Order: sequence, then C-alpha cells, then structure tokens
Amino acid sequence: MKLSITEENYLKAIFSLSSNDKVAVNTNNIAEHLSMKPASITDMVKKLSAKNLVIYEKYKGTALTPEGSKIALEVIRKHRLWETFLVEKLNFKWDEVHDLAEQLEHIKSHELVKRLDDFLGNPKFDPHGDPIPDKNGMINFKEPVLLNTLKIQKTGVVIGVNDSSDLFLKYLNKLEISLGTQIRLIEKIPFDNSLEILINDHLSSVIISAEVAGNIYIKN
Repeated sequence: MKLSITEENYLKAIFSLSSNDKVAVNTNNIAEHLSMKPASITDMVKKLSAKNLVIYEKYKGTALTPEGSKIALEVIRKHRLWETFLVEKLNFKWDEVHDLAEQLEHIKSHELVKRLDDFLGNPKFDPHGDPIPDKNGMINFKEPVLLNTLKIQKTGVVIGVNDSSDLFLKYLNKLEISLGTQIRLIEKIPFDNSLEILINDHLSSVIISAEVAGNIYIKN
C-alpha cells in the first residue's frame, strides 16, 4: 500500500500514544503530539480508516488495525536504525539525529533497510535506549530501571533516556553523560530527592535533580 509521509507520521504518532498499540487515543492527544489542529486530525483519521489502517469511533478514539500497526512499526524501525547509523558511523551526537532520522525513515527500500540493519550488526536498541523492532515487527520492550532507584554507593551504566528532547540530551552532554556512562550514587538528598553522583569515576561529584534522575535508564 502506497502511503504519503503524512499518513505514515500519523500511524507512528498513534502507535506512540497508544501504549504500544493497545489502547485507543483521542483526537486532541494526536493533535498535540503532531502540533496540528483537531479538525485536521479528524479528517486524516477518517482517510486512514477508509484504508483499514485505523479504527475510528467518534468520542471513543482511534486505534490501529493490525495492518496499521505493521506499517507504524516499519517506520519506527527505520527511524531507530538511522539514528543508530548516524551516531555510530557518522559521529553525530544523540541530540542531533532525530530530525535527520525523521526524513530518512520514509525511504521505501526494504533491501536498503535490511542491509543497514546487517551493517550495524542487527542492534536491539537505538542511541536513546529505545528498542528497535526487528524485520518481523517484533519489539523487545524492556522493563525500565531508573537512575533514581539506584542504591547509595552502587554503580549503574546508562542505557537510555525517557526524555529524548534536544534540551534534555544537550544537558546530559554538558554533564558528559551518554550511553555507556558509569554513574555511582554518592548520596540521595532527602530535602528534594536530588542526587549526588560520580560520573565515570571523575574526581568531583555533581548534583542532579530528581527530575533528571527520573529520566535516565540504567542497568546495574
């Protein structure tokens, strides 16, 4: 089925908002996610419904059909593979790749995507720690372990972020925190739940807020 870039973006947005394709999402949420007016969303959702890619019920929301979910996962797969390629092979920073991947994710060649996946060694996660769907659309959702759950004097390794906005990633870059960074928890401050941490065994510790710690995934 030939779809426009806009139609693919709608399917991807609905998938992202629907708790991994399991629940219906309302028009206002889709509009906010895509920075568009609700009336425009309703028109497009009806078009996608006519193509049997979504199920739309007025006042109840929109859910993906199996075919709509398949297409959304294909787009997400390409997006995350391209992000991985840009970071690992072209040395882009993890806060620089989202917009580029947004363009590259709409390339239609299945052979190119297959070769890209093989070239990268069939990665399971992208540079932000998000799981990459495999060629069959299977996606390995991991149970998140957040930095703010780390025990005092224990060390975790950064494997991803919950907030992948440019502002947050640039802040982490300033702290020299990225994928693979080792973080040791020195102290948890009761007043505001901020954390004193040691990054990659630097001589000086830093203080990060509870909000920052609650957006960094680690493995122990």
